[in-house]
Amino acid sequence: MEICFPLRTTAVMLLKLCCRPPLNQTGRGRQSTIMKKNYFELLLLLNFASSVKHSLRYFLTATYGVPDFPEFIGAATVDEVQVGYCDSNIKTATPRQDWMRRLIEEDPKHQEWYSQQCLEEQQIFKAYIDNFKQRLNLTQGPYILQRMNGCEWDDETGEIKGFNQYGFNGEDFLALDMNNLTWTALKSQAVVIKLIWDAKKARLEYNKNYYYFNRFPNMLQKYVHHGRSYLQRTESPSVSLLQKTPSSVVTCHATVFYPDRAEIFWRKDGEEIHEVVEKGEILMNNDGTFQMSAELNISSIQPEGWRRYDCVFHLSGAEDDIIVTLDESMIHTNWASSPEIPVAAVAGGVVAFILLGVAVIVGVFWFRKCNGFKQVDGNYSSFKLFFGNE
Repeated sequence: MEICFPLRTTAVMLLKLCCRPPLNQTGRGRQSTIMKKNYFELLLLLNFASSVKHSLRYFLTATYGVPDFPEFIGAATVDEVQVGYCDSNIKTATPRQDWMRRLIEEDPKHQEWYSQQCLEEQQIFKAYIDNFKQRLNLTQGPYILQRMNGCEWDDETGEIKGFNQYGFNGEDFLALDMNNLTWTALKSQAVVIKLIWDAKKARLEYNKNYYYFNRFPNMLQKYVHHGRSYLQRTESPSVSLLQKTPSSVVTCHATVFYPDRAEIFWRKDGEEIHEVVEKGEILMNNDGTFQMSAELNISSIQPEGWRRYDCVFHLSGAEDDIIVTLDESMIHTNWASSPEIPVAAVAGGVVAFILLGVAVIVGVFWFRKCNGFKQVDGNYSSFKLFFGNE
């Protein structure tokens, strides 16, 4: 079973299960208007283009007592794109992108090193679970131990941030404060482990200086350079208006866009509105593109005033915004004759969301939106140091 790892805010990174949905799906009567951004709009959206933060993240998951699932899984992502994978069944690290395969062909020792670390880390995590069971007086399984660590790099300011966090049985457990080089117990159970790991100051200091602010950033910059044509591409979305019943909210849904630095909102008479709007989070489709939506509550809007409202989608790096006017003839519904809905595009996101639920159950990713997808500063040794341990 292959697991791909999340993405930011709610993080959904997915299995490659089906083909990419068509980029351009048009329904009968649909008339999307493409408009140039004016200077004022550009100023409002500068935060999307002023700089780009790149990320290198390692996700490790060890399980005990979970049937029909690998005892250990490791994955690496660059800018939320999975680039490498290993598990206790295949016992070797494998690239997940063509540009990463080419990089490995140029430097075969790169893959050898990752494979060796994958084997070593499996044993380390097994020892961790045994230690947790003893220290926390646990008797019954199953148990799932996870770690996310790595770094972020701002390609304009040069700022680097390291992070390292553990989850245990699906909940936040320990996070490393890089500034103070101390662990933060995120559950009362974790205090006993925190005290033990806090005492290893020399290791924490070494890992911070060498790995999180040296090797990790250097590797990230190398990966961004080799994969720039893929990582820095722009794919425009399909934008549709969806409605379940005549009285339900109207959802403006944008899908199959890339990158995930995007914004979607509703306007009235050209001004953004918030009171009757509920925005969804960015989710990843099963082809590595993204989707997002914004709901408009139309209960207080008279039909004759619909055309005063429009949905705006802005994608970082794109020259134009996509603007769709609220019009009954443009709405895809399941209660009356309507334009053909881009089912494949929507279904792809639904599949990814279901997979996210499975991933959470098996412990692939435990970060919750209510915690703001928090990242905490990093640490670790050898592959212990590289992927990070206590």
